[in-house]
Amino acid sequence: MAKTLFLSVSEIRKLIESVGLQTLTALLAERIRGDFLRWQDFQKSPRMANHSAVGVIELMPVCDADRYAFKYVNGHPFNYKLDMPTVMGFGCLSEMATGWPLMLCEMTILTAVRTAATSAVAARALAKTSSRTMAMIGNGAQSEFQILAFHKLLGIRSAHLFDKDPRATDRLIRNLSGVSDLVLVPCESIVSAVEGCDIVTTSTADKALATILTAELVEPGMHLNAIGGDCPGKTELQPEILRMGKVFVEFAEQARIEGEIQQMDPDFPVTELWEVLTKSQPGRESDSEVTIFDSVGFSVEDFSTLSLIYDLATEGDFGVELDLVPEMTDVKDLYGLLMG
Repeated sequence: MAKTLFLSVSEIRKLIESVGLQTLTALLAERIRGDFLRWQDFQKSPRMANHSAVGVIELMPVCDADRYAFKYVNGHPFNYKLDMPTVMGFGCLSEMATGWPLMLCEMTILTAVRTAATSAVAARALAKTSSRTMAMIGNGAQSEFQILAFHKLLGIRSAHLFDKDPRATDRLIRNLSGVSDLVLVPCESIVSAVEGCDIVTTSTADKALATILTAELVEPGMHLNAIGGDCPGKTELQPEILRMGKVFVEFAEQARIEGEIQQMDPDFPVTELWEVLTKSQPGRESDSEVTIFDSVGFSVEDFSTLSLIYDLATEGDFGVELDLVPEMTDVKDLYGLLMG
């Protein structure tokens, strides 16, 4: 029986270098879209979250008939003071038929890639097809991945940047300075950043009921991609914005607990993204309409990510084998295995 494949941070870096980040993002966007198109094939549930005063640790399980996946992920907004990432994660992919763990994998980097890919999948379905300018509010660890995904998959040519820490914006500009056909515009305020933009992405980290974007800043035809509000007590959009247009979510049962719509009544109307992709519900219906993607991240996206990485790793000989589960001549003699 094959051993469990392990992909460390260094192995994921090698894989992404081999494939190319924007190519991997495009492949993952297609895998996520394909899995959303077969939404009913998955056993789904909201993630299990354990909260403290300073953050949250979550487990995100999901499966179809063939494979089971879970991700461990945290969210600790003040980790930067300890020189630690705000978000850290790892994941596991297993066989449903036997329970055998196929792969353990880092998912700190991959969560950023899959979040960007999911944003692009939603925006291709919901934003104006003529969209060429975006605003990136919050220039932290997610920002480069978001901009590159929108540049690759939607043809975004200009990104307006704002962060309360100018050093974050400087880093973003430095990291993406070599991307052709992309203009990066640092802005001194959220007001100036969002003005005239087709798409506005909010990606802030504070665990608070914050108002990053207010209704008077939202222009007709905008697509809002709210990815920062991803746990109870953490939001970015003024509630009035959610009444200005259609709101789309990944999994409503989870989004009502953790998303922007936690601010609204329990029966506030939303549409799940899979319904738009399968054309069972309408998405954008005019260029003047405001659309809001209230994204909290969902386990099906991690399933897509782990499945794609497993396929690429086995095809390209990435990763190392682990003795994670004992291989036994007599499967009933665990004691004998232990004692040699």
